[in-house]
Amino acid sequence: METTKIAIMKRIFLLTLFASTLIFSTEATAQKFSGLDKSPADIASYPSSYRVSDKAVRVIYSRPQLKGRSLSDLAPAGKVWRTGANEATEITFYKDATIGGKAVKAGTYALFTIPGEDEWTIILNSNLNQWGAYSYDSAADVARVSAKTSTDSESLEAFSISFDDSGSKMVMGWGTTRVSLPMSL
Repeated sequence: METTKIAIMKRIFLLTLFASTLIFSTEATAQKFSGLDKSPADIASYPSSYRVSDKAVRVIYSRPQLKGRSLSDLAPAGKVWRTGANEATEITFYKDATIGGKAVKAGTYALFTIPGEDEWTIILNSNLNQWGAYSYDSAADVARVSAKTSTDSESLEAFSISFDDSGSKMVMGWGTTRVSLPMSL
């Protein structure tokens, strides 16, 4: 009878040890996840259909919101802007291309802009993985071209990038401002 009690006590001890090991190991490996970003990441590509895997160009960018602020406050005229939010926007050309009349080799570039009233300067820069435009270095510019601006009656709350149906223009829009960059892909 004494051996039965000892055996039961050993089982209870082992079960308690096993259960506490599970509890502590689960807590030790629990992952913390952040909430949604205030400027969510997005991708624009040409062709834009998700069913077409052979893309000519792809842009990865974050989409800041106006939230009652003005475009000129968030992307001041005459100053280098990261063309979105968070990390500098990156554009990948999968084939050699021409943007704004300048030849660009296939590859991935940081995409910066300098907003202006009638046109914006579009900059392709070879330094990748930059946060904002804080470490922007013009010595790494691969191309600088001008893109015309226009005004649209529809106001976009979130900064947006898209390509026209033929892939001959990349259009950036925010508020009522539209910036069209001609390209040959």
